[in-house]
Amino acid sequence: MDSFRYEQFCPLARATEILGHRWVMLILRELFVGPQRFSDLRRRLPGLSSSMLTDRLAALEGQGVVERQVLPPPAASTVYELTPDGRALEPALLALTRWGARFLFTSQAGDHVEPDWLGLGLAAFSSSRPTPARRFELCPYEGDRRALLRVAGGPDGTHSVDDDGPVDVRIEAPVLVVMAMMRGDLSPSDASNLEGVTVEGEPEALAEFPLLFDFSDAAHEAASGDLRPQPSSLKGTSP
Repeated sequence: MDSFRYEQFCPLARATEILGHRWVMLILRELFVGPQRFSDLRRRLPGLSSSMLTDRLAALEGQGVVERQVLPPPAASTVYELTPDGRALEPALLALTRWGARFLFTSQAGDHVEPDWLGLGLAAFSSSRPTPARRFELCPYEGDRRALLRVAGGPDGTHSVDDDGPVDVRIEAPVLVVMAMMRGDLSPSDASNLEGVTVEGEPEALAEFPLLFDFSDAAHEAASGDLRPQPSSLKGTSP
């Protein structure tokens, strides 16, 4: 990757010198999901050539943002992961995710979606205010790709949980449906009636699901777009 400098003694200029190249932020998004092999990144980032990915990863390694690790057997493969300096980007990445949501509108034909990207959305839009003390298990999917995410509310706000304890509601649905339910654009009853959607648990808890999230920064998007999935968008998405 050709290096460039703005020749300005400014932290924003330094950050832009590292992050301003095409594909860099999306590579970092993938590594926030977890360590990835080169082949994983190629699959998850269609349109990014192998040569450019090699170039971008080499530059990020040289800047101390990304590092390579060799997994122990039986995996015995090399993965890329974030360094502590790379992890320090998390607040900025979440802030950009919140800001970008106002321009999201509905998905466009041909848009690639990974179910575990929703984990970033959960973190970005979790409410920091007291929320209903409910626990949800989310199983978003897209085609044959799926993720498992757990989120809980409480007096300190909403947070992700890693344990396998009991939940109030389990939702298995296409990614767009789960997003619409998070925003409150799709009622629980309407969601339950969609093909390819499974909802199990307490109706009262399900009705409180949108209260765990704060989309106030996406007010512009809400006024000019509509995330509610249309029936035609769900064709062929059943697992």
